[in-house]
Amino acid sequence: MNTKKQLLAVVELGGYPDFTPIYESMGYEVTMENSVRNAIRTLKKLKPEVVVAEFNFQSDFRDRTSNLESLLSTMQWLEKSEIVIFFEKEYEHQLEKLKVQYTLHTTLPFPIEEESLRHALHELSQTE
Repeated sequence: MNTKKQLLAVVELGGYPDFTPIYESMGYEVTMENSVRNAIRTLKKLKPEVVVAEFNFQSDFRDRTSNLESLLSTMQWLEKSEIVIFFEKEYEHQLEKLKVQYTLHTTLPFPIEEESLRHALHELSQTE
């Protein structure tokens, strides 16, 4: 039986370090996906305690703000799943729109500070 907590990392654009060693050092078993569509499928099967994803604002979306609405809507049905979002500071005002609709545990601006990420994951492990 697997007793490790599950973490789903959604890396669509990347361009930052692979934080898998940090996640694993915090006691998580890591599953990586490279699209929100695949992440939603994995989310339903895995039911992870934590999801880490990028906020990618796209002004050409007609019916949503970013890549995350579908993922966040799916997460609402999970009992114990929290999200940590990485974002570009220039799109923080767009991220605020998501905060009105969804509960976001932590938002971390690029460049991601490893200590801030560790702190966020530590806080989550205290609430589980």
